[in-house]
Amino acid sequence: MAAPLFERHRVIDIDTHVTEPPDVFTSRVASKWKDRVPHVVNRDGLDLWVIGDQVIGMPGAYSMAGHDDSPPNFVSGYSEIPASMIEPEARLAFMDEERIYANVLYPNIGGFGAAGFLKLGERQLMLECVRAYNDFLFEWASADPRRLVPVMSTPFWDVAASVEEIERCAGLGFRAVLMCNQPQDFGMPYLRDAHWDPIWAAAENAGLSISFHIGGGDLSGLLEDSANIGPRANFAHASALYFLDNGRCLADLILGGVCHRFPDLQMVSVESGVGWIPFMLEALDWQWKNSGVTKEHPDWDLLPSEYFRRQIYGSFWFEEAGLKHAIELYPDNILYETDYPHPTCMAPGPASAGTHPRLYAEKALSDLPEEHVARVLHDSAARLYGLA
Repeated sequence: MAAPLFERHRVIDIDTHVTEPPDVFTSRVASKWKDRVPHVVNRDGLDLWVIGDQVIGMPGAYSMAGHDDSPPNFVSGYSEIPASMIEPEARLAFMDEERIYANVLYPNIGGFGAAGFLKLGERQLMLECVRAYNDFLFEWASADPRRLVPVMSTPFWDVAASVEEIERCAGLGFRAVLMCNQPQDFGMPYLRDAHWDPIWAAAENAGLSISFHIGGGDLSGLLEDSANIGPRANFAHASALYFLDNGRCLADLILGGVCHRFPDLQMVSVESGVGWIPFMLEALDWQWKNSGVTKEHPDWDLLPSEYFRRQIYGSFWFEEAGLKHAIELYPDNILYETDYPHPTCMAPGPASAGTHPRLYAEKALSDLPEEHVARVLHDSAARLYGLA
């Protein structure tokens, strides 16, 4: 009888989050900014991230793995949050328990594309907070750089500052760049616009991949309108729709010529799922041919699906129905994640639909060829992030 999948492969989880400690900014950003720096307060028994009087986040909302209730009934605060979500040594121990070799690390505060820093209003403060967060995450991951992979946040609202920060973080040893997946939501150009080319060039030159994490756009409309369906149904509605955000992102990158202009740039669609990818690529190929794109751009020498195959990745953590088809079509472009410790993560708890990652993998992947499983669980991510 073959050993379990998580024993046969050194599993790399390409989307996890660090629950930031209360002093992540106050201990690193100049005191002259006072309460304009993101900090934690307790109101009515809830720990909240605030800027001045404005609530910008809730640590318990990002730390739901194992919780005995469902969103929007979140963990109240730090006293209830397990150490594995906050402390690197405890995370490594948790990874050992779950038989996961490496974690790729993303933020909470600042948002999943760094757009949360726009709420600070002052450009210098915004930049200082991005740099402070990156310094924090790099220090956090230094507990074991072989297994903890930090993804730098980007001050995308300032292209020149973004290039400078990419170069700085590449010098420190970061492996990837987090970029807003829907910058147009904040009055900025679409990803396809040449406005962003210096960022793509800086990442390509540094050998860093670009991560497009779902939820990087303006979430207010989906999250706040629960009057007609109730907060739990609204959370499910909004969360599921977020997964599809990156379809538009992917189309912008390919049909906007980004892949063609930067052929060595590797890009990752994070926490978007993969079942929709075969349809999206088939649709893009069809419309590419149907619309005669090569008449307009004769030097664009690949189909959308071929650009994807060359330099874009998707990731999954709960799918079953469409997963195998996506892997069979794109075995080198599908990565595994858990989203730990977010509300949608694959981690067991009394109120969760999830289970232990290794149990899910046995159910979802066991019928696939061993070489495909190896690529999905380890090989592709190891190559992308420079891991053993």
